[in-house]
Amino acid sequence: MSLLGAVIDVAAALRCQIDVLRQKRRWAKLRSMGMRIGEAVNLPASTAIDTSHCFLISIGDWCGFGEDCLILAHDAQMDEFLDAGRIGRVIIHPHSHVGARSVILPGVEIGPRTIVGANSVVSKSLPPDTVCAGAPARVLCSLDAYLDKHRARLATRPRFQYMHYDIRFLTLERRVELIAAVADGDAYMVGGHSAFLRGEGATQTTSPPAPRHAQSGMQS
Repeated sequence: MSLLGAVIDVAAALRCQIDVLRQKRRWAKLRSMGMRIGEAVNLPASTAIDTSHCFLISIGDWCGFGEDCLILAHDAQMDEFLDAGRIGRVIIHPHSHVGARSVILPGVEIGPRTIVGANSVVSKSLPPDTVCAGAPARVLCSLDAYLDKHRARLATRPRFQYMHYDIRFLTLERRVELIAAVADGDAYMVGGHSAFLRGEGATQTTSPPAPRHAQSGMQS
């Protein structure tokens, strides 16, 4: 490896550490402003938060967000005409997951255990234990039906262990394997959540759980 390459690698690692610190500082700032953010929440830096009204927003434990989501708790579009703007609470109940580039509007509740597909617009409350998507988002199926479908596919489609095929461990040969596996359909990466529970995952979350061996009474 060249000297320049080594310097670049060190700089990249330092930037990663700085990004982690900035993220933790952001979560602390939002909480100090009254926003409720639970434990083990995946809230990326790219998630735009309505900071002026973040005290109306509550995110429960174990929720997750894809990149570039937007959470709004106020709507001032009618202000010019009515001299009034609307505010509303946003409650995202535990174990709900929101896909990338989704927009959550004021006055809604999501979940618990609700999955929102990518690029959705949540303008009305979504019931628990469902899979929803669209603009506006609507119920597509129950969570049980969604999980049953993927359980069946898991039995027949290629599976790869997260701790061998995550980007941190991906070799050229393994990358070729993944490309071949999805040539005729989807494949699955398994063991990612288990790795997270053991403290070996790559996703940064609020108050990440202690390593699995240090926990008592945890159910998989």
